[in-house]
Amino acid sequence: MNKANTADLALMDEEVFYERLAKEHRKLYTLAYSYLRSEADALEAVQEASCRAWMKRKQLKNEQAFTPWLLRITINCCMDELRRKKRVVLTEKLEEEPQEMRSSDRLDLERAMSRMKPKYRHAVMLKYYQDMTTTEIAKVLNKPEGTIKTWLREGLRLLRKYL
Repeated sequence: MNKANTADLALMDEEVFYERLAKEHRKLYTLAYSYLRSEADALEAVQEASCRAWMKRKQLKNEQAFTPWLLRITINCCMDELRRKKRVVLTEKLEEEPQEMRSSDRLDLERAMSRMKPKYRHAVMLKYYQDMTTTEIAKVLNKPEGTIKTWLREGLRLLRKYL
């Protein structure tokens, strides 16, 4: 039996913690990128989430909840960054033509997603951007499965309305 299975997460040593964290790194980055739409911001959010997870590791009592717990911390870091960006006032004018053009459909989808309440947006992003099941989303967002199903249905209804 390996050390991660026998040790309580509250007493998890640094090496085991970082092994488990490394296994989830790609998933964390993909999740952060789906929220922040910037490689640099996504990497920063994953780093911040990793740091927060290390500092709060003693609060996690159930080893099976490690991944949903880590995803929830990452979402919170992304939401903090999005709130911070809203407060930043741009002082320079944006270039007339962006260097990288994105399809209008993609822009329309992003605008529609940004208009949704965060609870619906979280559920839709986890389901369709991260390919998570309703059960997995419920664990990450710490809500009943029925609530997640309702949020997904309402989120999709709103997307149809906005698009």
